[in-house]
Amino acid sequence: MKVHGFRIFGFVLLNAFAFGGREEVCAQIKTPVYDLYNETASTLADSIPVYNIGEVIISKDQKDKEYRAVTPLQIFDRKALSNVNALQVSDAVKFFSGVTVKDFGGIGGMKTVSVRSMGAHHTAVAYDGITITDCQTGQIDIGRFSLENVDMLSLNIGDGNTIFQPARMFASSGLLNIRTTRPVFGEADRFHGKVGFKVGSFGLLNPSLTLDSRLSSSFDLNFSAELLNSKGDYSYKLFYADQSDAFTTKVRSNNGVKTYRVESTLFGHFKGARQLEVKGYYYQSDRGLPGAVVLYNPYSSQHLWDKNAFLQAHYQRDLSGKWAFQANGKYNWSYQRYLNPDYLGSTGKEDNSYHQDETYLSSSLLFRACTGLSFAFSADAALNRMQSDLYGFASPTRYTGLTNLSAKYLTNWMILTANVLATAVGEKRDGADAAADYRRLSPAFNLSVQPFSGQDLRLRVFYKESFRMPSFNDLYYSAIGNTDLKPENSRQLDFGLTYGPFLNKAWPQLVLTADVYCNKVSDKIMAIPTKNIFIWSMTNLGKVDIQGLDLALSVSKSLTKGYELSAAVSHSYQRALDVTDVAAKEYRNQIAYAPRIFGSGRLALGTPWLKVAYAMLYSGHRYVTGQNLEQNDLAGYVDHSLSAEKDFLLFGYRIDLRGEVLNLLNENYEIVRNFPMPGRSFRVGLKVAF
Repeated sequence: MKVHGFRIFGFVLLNAFAFGGREEVCAQIKTPVYDLYNETASTLADSIPVYNIGEVIISKDQKDKEYRAVTPLQIFDRKALSNVNALQVSDAVKFFSGVTVKDFGGIGGMKTVSVRSMGAHHTAVAYDGITITDCQTGQIDIGRFSLENVDMLSLNIGDGNTIFQPARMFASSGLLNIRTTRPVFGEADRFHGKVGFKVGSFGLLNPSLTLDSRLSSSFDLNFSAELLNSKGDYSYKLFYADQSDAFTTKVRSNNGVKTYRVESTLFGHFKGARQLEVKGYYYQSDRGLPGAVVLYNPYSSQHLWDKNAFLQAHYQRDLSGKWAFQANGKYNWSYQRYLNPDYLGSTGKEDNSYHQDETYLSSSLLFRACTGLSFAFSADAALNRMQSDLYGFASPTRYTGLTNLSAKYLTNWMILTANVLATAVGEKRDGADAAADYRRLSPAFNLSVQPFSGQDLRLRVFYKESFRMPSFNDLYYSAIGNTDLKPENSRQLDFGLTYGPFLNKAWPQLVLTADVYCNKVSDKIMAIPTKNIFIWSMTNLGKVDIQGLDLALSVSKSLTKGYELSAAVSHSYQRALDVTDVAAKEYRNQIAYAPRIFGSGRLALGTPWLKVAYAMLYSGHRYVTGQNLEQNDLAGYVDHSLSAEKDFLLFGYRIDLRGEVLNLLNENYEIVRNFPMPGRSFRVGLKVAF
């Protein structure tokens, strides 16, 4: 029997607030908000007396978190981010093991992240602990997020160590979490800030401002603003059809971009271990869509305007020594306008606008049953709507309910977590039948053990099922929509090890991780770009088998006084094969844009007077369609970059100077066929802290 969307929404909304009424006061300890990795202390705390000790700031080494993680976890803190020559989040994510980023070139080009070839739809993106959604496309353009105000990036494959989090966090195969900077004050410090300015090749201008203020003993305020402008007119080599050494040099046109970002966050910390965080965010972009370079025609005139605003809030408190509660809420609004002035239809142009909004509510309850054993219950409800000025547009509405029950058992040598996620989705549309309603149960199991006492070796295994609905474009878009399109289901199985010994003071950090995995996706939906980056062709591949290996090693060494050397390398191998139809030409062929081998390397040397860093990305060849023919082959590439950074005091101000050379060897390559990447370029940045 079909379940009506309103009933689903109302039922989950009632659950989401069923536990919000208790008011019990316990320890007055201020803990960091959104600690998604270290739940150990709170889990074991029920047998230990708790005292009011005021505010305590605890800093735990990020490499230790990666080593102890029950599922693959990768973290880039502020220090690591400075070693990868990244301007946007998408630039840094490319250095994560097992990750591929579709990049259409230039600062304004669309960039989406895929973990282990599962696709961008299976990778959730969270901004300060609350997920970002786009029901229109089902994927997030991570190129819109600057690193200027980012304190840490983390990527979890699977569910990770934490069970006390919103149900939506359990719904995807992987989670990319973007954590922005938080105010840190000394005893007498009540206000500080930072002014930054970057200039670079292709007309890059990037001023930024960050302000932190301590409003009272209970409230801190952070404000951040940024402007980015680039002409994007880089040159590239266009080879003749026979791919010989003969080529002509062209300049990328219609690739300019201008973006604005303003956000402010209010942090509250109160007695009774209560935390409040309220964030307001606004983003706007104006960019040309350069289009595919086909038949030696680089001309493009399409244009895209984006606006996005959201208000989100997080509240968390301990109800007693055994119970904790958190609630999250968010309202998100976005607008997009697409213009194609050279449309050949009867109207002479395409000029369409799209609006979508989301209302999202979540609550979670944590129960610490006894030392080492805890349970969590989370319930989320979301209402998504979309409208457009297209004639006959479906104007769909989606009601989503997610309920998750988790358990965690922790000892000195083992971490065991398990959960089951219930997903219920209902839809309606104007003037016609909507896609079918769906309900799914998605279980997950995670285990990490330390087999030898006193040894820094850990073994881990996890199994996870996930489910995702087709996007509104998949179902209802006039050119490609199909309401009969099946939802996508996936199963992940991973066996891995981590080795993180403390050798001596000269080698304080060494972390080795290795994971072999098998992913099975049924009714997989692939988005393949066509004539431009706004229009996609949606294809249901049926069944895909993905098998692979991820290796990562990071090490740091203290040299003489004031000198430090750090290095990291990652390598991935994967076979992502279409196994839908034995008789099809694509059977057991590598799926589109999934390289067999890819990886990265980083090397940084810190000295008392200068810090220099080298970074490298490489990828093997890929096929641009599911038929692995020579004419569909896209060559591999290696991208090198260098940076140098110097910070010093001048008139009492902290000054930071940074210079970067990107694509050092001027490699001419494409990540997506017919969308050439920039050649060698330069950036210079200045920051003044006050």
